[in-house]
Amino acid sequence: MTGSAPPSQPELLEVGRVDKSHGLRGEVVVSFVTNMISERTAPGTKLWSGRQWLTVVAARPHRNKWLVSFDGVADRTAADTLRGVILEAEPLETESEVFVHELVGKRLIDQHGTDHGPIASVIDNPASDLMELDDGRLVPLAFYVARDEATVSVDVPIGLLDDSAFDDSAFDDSAFDDSAFDDSAFDDSALDDRAYGSSVVVERAPDTTG
Repeated sequence: MTGSAPPSQPELLEVGRVDKSHGLRGEVVVSFVTNMISERTAPGTKLWSGRQWLTVVAARPHRNKWLVSFDGVADRTAADTLRGVILEAEPLETESEVFVHELVGKRLIDQHGTDHGPIASVIDNPASDLMELDDGRLVPLAFYVARDEATVSVDVPIGLLDDSAFDDSAFDDSAFDDSAFDDSAFDDSALDDRAYGSSVVVERAPDTTG
């Protein structure tokens, strides 16, 4: 473990959660919510536990989750104290990728230049996370193209953002399935790393609403 001083700016992003201890040597089972697992589990990486910084010593896949060893967590007793801890990290410094939290509040513009209003939130979804607009319409992140300071550009299938035709049935199994995705833009085989060809990083600002 490292010092317990509170984190400073930039704002931290939620990257995972400690589920429980594993074995007798201090390993913990972590469920990651990021698609940048390689970067977040590299030896030396620091993750904030809400009380102190934890330094990753080693990590390995385990039944769709990860077993992580932290510096200073040497036995099961120490590992048990981390049960339920939300792990946060500083945003990665990159120019080629965009973080989910950077999309919220920006206006969504389709390939025809139509402004569909602000993005209210980004919703977890197994196939592709969904950008939710103020009016409830949903746009898969697989259709993300680019962003600037005020807008997010998307290239969507015909009818997906048709105001007059929007209703819940637009997202039932018959109207929205894997065939809607361009294989070159989205590959679900890469979900444990960069799932989006558009280079969107699935990390969010922690929920502080309680």
